[in-house]
Amino acid sequence: MKTHFQLNMVTMTIVLFLVTCTSWSSVYSQEHQLQQQRNLVKMTLVPNAKAQGAVCLDGSLPAYHLDRGFGAGAQNWLLQFEGGGWCNDVKSCLERATTRRGSTLYMNKLEVFSGILSNNASLNPDFYNWNRVKIRYCDGASFAGDSMFYNQTTKLYFRGQRIWHAIILDLLPKGLNLANKALLSGCSAGGLATFFHCDNFTRTLPKTATVKCLSDAGFFLDVRDVTLNHTARVFYENLINLQGIGKYLDKNCTSSRYYPHQCFFPQYSLAYIATPYFILNSVYDVYQFHHHLVPPSADLHGYWNHCKIRPTSCTPNQIRILQGFRSQMLRDLTFFYGFSKRGGLYLNSCFAHCQSESQDTWFAPDSPRVNNKTIAEAVGDWYFGRNVTKVVDCPYPCDNTCHNLLS
Repeated sequence: MKTHFQLNMVTMTIVLFLVTCTSWSSVYSQEHQLQQQRNLVKMTLVPNAKAQGAVCLDGSLPAYHLDRGFGAGAQNWLLQFEGGGWCNDVKSCLERATTRRGSTLYMNKLEVFSGILSNNASLNPDFYNWNRVKIRYCDGASFAGDSMFYNQTTKLYFRGQRIWHAIILDLLPKGLNLANKALLSGCSAGGLATFFHCDNFTRTLPKTATVKCLSDAGFFLDVRDVTLNHTARVFYENLINLQGIGKYLDKNCTSSRYYPHQCFFPQYSLAYIATPYFILNSVYDVYQFHHHLVPPSADLHGYWNHCKIRPTSCTPNQIRILQGFRSQMLRDLTFFYGFSKRGGLYLNSCFAHCQSESQDTWFAPDSPRVNNKTIAEAVGDWYFGRNVTKVVDCPYPCDNTCHNLLS
């Protein structure tokens, strides 16, 4: 016969077991909800890519992530080029080939879709139910080249053009060939890729489809650095030569310029793009600020270090130089701003880089705003023709809605 003490112990054990189960169930439920909220999307390798010579720097298969559309958006498509800089010599490309920037072997097999890629109507009101595709970046040249490097010990594949075509060929029978509406987008190096492939994308789709393109932080300027050297131009010239990009630059652009390689820069090629285009950029883009305007080679004594970390630490002279960078971007977009009837523009004064993929900058209660309009609202108004969307922010430091990158 069990004692009162033994019965209490059994009861306590059962209670603890039930509490533990409830606790683990709660944790699992929270994790499951978080996973759903984060919208994790699995990677798809392109199986026929190798036969087309469409491989990453290391020879691995290219990849994308597809989150299927639903409801009214089931036949609409949004393709987003991933960003991630460039490699413009053999050494940097060899290093890149052993990372997620040059090989799908090192990439996360699940990607979080947020911002413009979100499937949540309250977070992405205009594109949430479209087929949304993230194209992984592994060629190191904004999907623009087609060549290779090899010697007795090393092989590097510069096959961005082929990767782009292989992914499109893989997506067409999955419904892209029946698209009603489509948007080709990208961030940073991926934003630059949209300039190269915008019209080609349009030609791929049904003539009845509404096709437009969006570049986020991809309007890289042909700008001199603070020591008056052409750091950006030299960097991209080496990239063009290494990866065989020259023959793929817009022929109308290259034939019109004394220096054809300049057509790698959007300010020269934009005028020749026929597809409606939207340019989203910060006029103080932090990547260009840190690498093109004030690269380490132009600031050997670290005079700009504090200014790069925190804009409020910039001296009056440094602010003057940054305002000069802003002025150049505005000058280079003057024609587009004034004469493009189908183009859209959103230039804010945030120290930022890539604002469409992050939920907090794309569409959130405290998102950056210009004329009280979020980036998501501006892009949506432009795409669907609800409103003319060409907005330019006032100069720093007037905008108190900015999410500045401090690094």
